[in-house]
Amino acid sequence: MAGSAAPIQRTHRLRASAATLGAVARPLRPAGAGGVLLLVVALAALTIGAADIPAGTVLKMLLDKLPFVDTGTVVPDTWDRIVFEIRLPRIAAAAAVGAALAYSGAAYQGVFRNPLAGPFLLGIASGAGLGAAIAIVSPLAINSYGFGWVPVFAFVGALIAVSLAYFLARSGSGGGVSTTTLILAGVALSAIFSAITSFILLSGGEQTRPIFSFLFGGFNTANWPRILAGLPYLVVGGLGVALHARVLNVLQLDDEQAAQLGVSVTRTKLIILASASLVAATAVAMAGIIGFVGLIVPHAVRLVFGVDYRRLLLVSIFGGASFVILADIISRTLIDPQEIPVGIVTAIVGGPFFLYLLASRRVDHA
Repeated sequence: MAGSAAPIQRTHRLRASAATLGAVARPLRPAGAGGVLLLVVALAALTIGAADIPAGTVLKMLLDKLPFVDTGTVVPDTWDRIVFEIRLPRIAAAAAVGAALAYSGAAYQGVFRNPLAGPFLLGIASGAGLGAAIAIVSPLAINSYGFGWVPVFAFVGALIAVSLAYFLARSGSGGGVSTTTLILAGVALSAIFSAITSFILLSGGEQTRPIFSFLFGGFNTANWPRILAGLPYLVVGGLGVALHARVLNVLQLDDEQAAQLGVSVTRTKLIILASASLVAATAVAMAGIIGFVGLIVPHAVRLVFGVDYRRLLLVSIFGGASFVILADIISRTLIDPQEIPVGIVTAIVGGPFFLYLLASRRVDHA
């Protein structure tokens, strides 16, 4: 009897293992597709510009940088500088910023249970921009923005913005969060923070010149040191959200039901909001205010792949990176040789998308 039970137990264990592997693989399949899309978009960005370089040549140039690989490709020195010193760091910065904005936007939408929430509309990007501007004109900035205390100041500004928006949305709502008040508070806070930033810009003299890039965002000053300086903040904030991906699914219930399931609702929301704000603030410190990425990308991913935040957060990273790289391609090639700020490109796409969302769903419920 015991001998016959052993194969049955092994079968059950194998089935359980297969089910576990399937549960792990389900979020990874869409992420794999997103990774392929990102690679294709990044390769296109390396080839397109004032000097078009064939995609095959770019691939060989990249392969030649690998150990023990020599394709025998000979290219002009100018092409080498364009690919590795100008375009590659710019693409890396665009990917990092796009991924950060989409990732934080997905987290905000999960916490507020609101598809209209995002770093731009909640005033978080403008709050981070104001914090960065204050750091730039203070002695704390080291040489150029993106170093020193700039990301920290941007984080503080983002935290103040999200705290004010959340407090205003809860006021007079019986403890709930009013969607209408949340969006209106974000718009008002964004206007206030932008006005203060503009005042600093106008009254600060020559040292405020870097703030210009914050008004519409862009990657024309992207470089590897600035990217590497932002990575620790992105990793810490990203892990803070990722560790609560499963809990974000539970938070889609109302707070009382989530608490009955063992979730410390207030504590969890504060951790996720702080982590997402650190990610969004770092994106602003690296590239300035680039709007609507945190609104468009998570919403599109949700429509295609569903509302499981274990999948949504992961796929939003690739979607946001690809979207901002595409926007950067448009910004530097549309009216070549003049460059359009990336924030203008994303606003042209995101503004109508936001109006569509307003027209297609009720946004006046608590």
